[in-house]
Amino acid sequence: MTSAAVSSRDLPHPAREEIRLEGVLHALSDPLRLYIVRELAAVGDELSCSHFDLPVTKSTTTHHFRVLRESGVIRQIYRGTAKMNGLRKDDLDGLFPGLLDALLDAAARQATRLGDA
Repeated sequence: MTSAAVSSRDLPHPAREEIRLEGVLHALSDPLRLYIVRELAAVGDELSCSHFDLPVTKSTTTHHFRVLRESGVIRQIYRGTAKMNGLRKDDLDGLFPGLLDALLDAAARQATRLGDA
């Protein structure tokens, strides 16, 4: 039996069937993580970690991306030296139809109401 070689730069992601609703909701319950997801959804493409100018330390930023990745909300992949982040919209929509769109819509309305838009 042989196993495929795994690069030290490969990041663990849950398989689609392993994504849990409570993990997704927990990941999106933090304002900074929700901001990251809103940005990814708005752009509709991958963004590097450095794209996000978060008001926290680098280690805290890393933590937020890890929570999003481990919950199945985003996929992270290295492209050269950049760690790229993409929203797992197809997986989330397949598992929880309408949930992501409803959460993003609610977050946008809240931001408008609170003047954070």
